[in-house]
Amino acid sequence: MCRSIKTLRPPVLPEEATEEDMRAAALQFVRKVSGFRAPAAHNREVFEQAVDEIAEATRKLLEGLEVRGSGGAVKRPVQEPEPDAA
Repeated sequence: MCRSIKTLRPPVLPEEATEEDMRAAALQFVRKVSGFRAPAAHNREVFEQAVDEIAEATRKLLEGLEVRGSGGAVKRPVQEPEPDAA
């Protein structure tokens, strides 16, 4: 397990997980699995695609988790990323 990936579910994380939190965890996972801290130019696209897909899977997981003792599913909205300033 990659030790720099923190738990993002309630109540471990006192505030809502942000898109940035989920992307950071996804990036650490992809780095660990691929063995690369930063991809070479010819691997950059597939590396970033993997990060995006894992971040999305993480968002879906957190939205669907039920925490025991909370009276049912904890449906906390995940903070959406701010639009990029162009």
